[in-house]
Amino acid sequence: MKPMPRLHLATLLAFAATFTALHAADVTGKWKSEFDTQIGHLKYTYELKADGEKLTGKAFRELEGTKTTIDIVEGKVKGDEVSFVEPIKAQEQEVRIEYKGKLSGDEIKFTRKVGDFATTEIVAKRDKEKTEKEKASSGDTK
Repeated sequence: MKPMPRLHLATLLAFAATFTALHAADVTGKWKSEFDTQIGHLKYTYELKADGEKLTGKAFRELEGTKTTIDIVEGKVKGDEVSFVEPIKAQEQEVRIEYKGKLSGDEIKFTRKVGDFATTEIVAKRDKEKTEKEKASSGDTK
């Protein structure tokens, strides 16, 4: 029997980088979460877009009927780890809301840290509903 050929380290590293990039792309899309905080019940839709390890997007927030859209910053994806910052203005002060989470299928379990005030564990679930425009462009009429 011949010994099995050994993979070169460079080949393994290239495979690992490709796998990480493909895995990171899984976070792209819309994610929804609802949870209670000290300021009330919050409803969120996060629109996330991964480009390699860089993450960009928007957070659409609803609190007591008031809707706000915030650009997320400092977004990163590394394997199944997801993090970003939602900078908001509250009572004339800038507040950093830091998200650190782990992607598992169609859920991201986040630790959401609001400045030095509060930390909450939340779950964002992938929104699988296609808009009418997305259905039309894909040829899906169901």
